This record gives sequence, C-alpha cells and structure tokens, in this order.
Amino acid sequence: MYPVDFEELRSRILKYSWSSKLEVREIPAPTRISPFSVAIEGSVIIKGDELGSGRLILLHNPSGSEAWRGTSRFVAMIRAEVDPSMASDPLVGNVAWSWLTDSLDTHHALRHAEAGTVTSVVSRPFGQLAADPESNHIEVRASWTPTFSTAEDVDSHAESWSDLCLLSCGVSPIPDEITAISPRRAKLA
Repeated sequence: MYPVDFEELRSRILKYSWSSKLEVREIPAPTRISPFSVAIEGSVIIKGDELGSGRLILLHNPSGSEAWRGTSRFVAMIRAEVDPSMASDPLVGNVAWSWLTDSLDTHHALRHAEAGTVTSVVSRPFGQLAADPESNHIEVRASWTPTFSTAEDVDSHAESWSDLCLLSCGVSPIPDEITAISPRRAKLA
C-alpha cells in the first residue's frame, strides 16, 4: 500500500527550496531499476568555488521490492574534497556516515533499511604526474527506504540530503536567513 502519489513526491523534490549554498538541477533518472524515479544533482558552491557535489534519486515501484522492504527507495551519493588529514583519518567513515544519520534524525525523516559505504581517497601523483596537485576526497553512497504518510514527508529527506552535501564539504547547514558568527579566538599572553 502506498498512500502518496509518486507525481506529488517528484513535484515536491523538484520545487524544493534548497539552500543558496547548493545549486540543484534535475538530471535524467535511472529507468531500469524501477518504473518511476526522479533524480537531482547538486553542487556546493561557496564564493564561486565548487567544494563538492552529490546526487539524490527517489525510486518507486508500486509492486514493492523485497530488498528495499517497501515501495520507494532513496539513493544518495556525495563526493567532496577534503584536507589530507581528514582523508587519511581512520574514523572518517564513521563520522561521514553519522552526518547522514544525524541529518535524517534531525529532520525527522522516517526510514528503515539504511545501507551504504563511505570511501576516502588520497591521491598522490608521482613520476611524470608529479606536477599534478594532490587530491583528497570522501564519497558517501547511501540508500534508505522512506516512510511517507503525506507528500510533505519528502521534504525531511530532501533537507537531510542537503545537510549531508554541505557537511561533507565543511559548510554549516544553517538556514540562509541566519548569519553565522565566527568564534572569537583568545590571544595567549
């Protein structure tokens, strides 16, 4: 049983009011995984620089899926450049996964059957590539089965993905109408 029409969910995702730090656009959705789907891509842009990007896909199969344990499934992917110490930190996977689960919890995004991976990549060029810059990034791939009672319930999942994109790039997901104040640092005598 699926109480919410997929077209309502699709429309809400495409019309969602995203953070000004996240440029979002619709992209072609996968067609072989489920009969209905919508996909978006977002880039975290701060002062003209892209710090990371991600995708969010909502799949829907009215017949349900045993693997999903439901009729719908969110699939998310985020890739962000990070500093070398973060990329090589053995806890980065746990921390990045907690960004996702904490965001979902904070926005009361009801779900079950979460799955995913966090990958940390440290690339150091050598030989003829030695002049190339080093590259350090993390990638979060996740999926979960949402629980929708009304179409508005999709908003909490969209906001959670937005927060994950921003947090992965080291950007605070505070609302646009709130100004962040930098912490004051005491000078040592």
